[in-house]
Amino acid sequence: MARWSIDGVAAVAVAVGVIAGSQFGPRAGGQSSLDLAGYALLVAGSLPLVWRRRRPLLVAALTAIACVAYHGLLYPGIFAATPVLLAVYTLISLGHRLEGIVTAIGYATGFYLAIGAARADFEIHDGLLWQIGFLTAVGVIGQMVATHRAYLRAVEQRAVQAERTRDEAALRRAGEERLWIAQELHDTLTHSIAVINVQVGVAVHLLDKNPEQAHSALTAIKETGQEAMRELRATLGVLRQADPDGATAGLAKLPRLLARAEAAGLPVTVDVRGDVSPLTAEADRAAYRIVQEALTNVLRHVGHAAVTVTREYRRDTVTLRVDNDGAPLQAEPRHGMGLIGMRERAVAAGGSLTTGPRLGGGFRVEAELPLGRP
Repeated sequence: MARWSIDGVAAVAVAVGVIAGSQFGPRAGGQSSLDLAGYALLVAGSLPLVWRRRRPLLVAALTAIACVAYHGLLYPGIFAATPVLLAVYTLISLGHRLEGIVTAIGYATGFYLAIGAARADFEIHDGLLWQIGFLTAVGVIGQMVATHRAYLRAVEQRAVQAERTRDEAALRRAGEERLWIAQELHDTLTHSIAVINVQVGVAVHLLDKNPEQAHSALTAIKETGQEAMRELRATLGVLRQADPDGATAGLAKLPRLLARAEAAGLPVTVDVRGDVSPLTAEADRAAYRIVQEALTNVLRHVGHAAVTVTREYRRDTVTLRVDNDGAPLQAEPRHGMGLIGMRERAVAAGGSLTTGPRLGGGFRVEAELPLGRP
């Protein structure tokens, strides 16, 4: 049932109750008998309760005025104040505490003045203390209800906020996982395919002239394909939350990566400076993938250029540089994501990455990554 219909039924019930109570209830000395005007005032004070939730302040004012007029004309009964009590309760329970208090004080003051003007022998104990007591009681009850409603709203808001936060966190984690998968597949496949492409070209060129060297190139293709399959299986193992059993990419696998690059025709020089220290797990993976992507870019965009891989260990960081002496690589080809992916990996691991042409020719990829805490 709608609220307005519930309030309508309540208003009719209050009107019937106050009329019956005033008609058949006890009467004090000096009170007049109910007549048409008295019934009209009782109805006028009760019927506005239909709108007590939608216009609580207006309803409280109307009921107070009607009730003050009823008592000022010395009509009988203590039930006529019921609409005012209900209106004050509604005001305070809906959160309009100040308006409710002002209405209660205004009604009590009007009650005192109206009866005082109508009866010369009126004393403060002649109904006024009862009115103040009832008004105080409904005010306290209304405040308790308002506090409880505010608490329930706060709980609901916290629940909604928590649900929204969980949804946002789930979406963020899903996005991060998709990005991680894309980076892993990009780094693994592009490097392997670049090496295979170079070796296929060598094998085709030497197949008739020098079968032994062609056989070596085909063997390198096979090994590169097997390595790519192992890395893909490791990636899928992580996605399945399975232990990849040591297959995680890291600097420990760097010699094998450099060997494949040399087999593809890249002269690689390794330079290690400072005391070798372990990196954080994420930085270790990022370091391997950055070197892998840098070598892939040389194979794809520069050709057979000499490459120098430098690791310079400091107190808290390691600087990783991959230099080549080929033609400067100003930018990746259209739609390329290698440099972007390297930078994202470095930043995600707590480091940084810079790329650009070298003085005197060639191209440099330089990353600074954090070392693991002992």
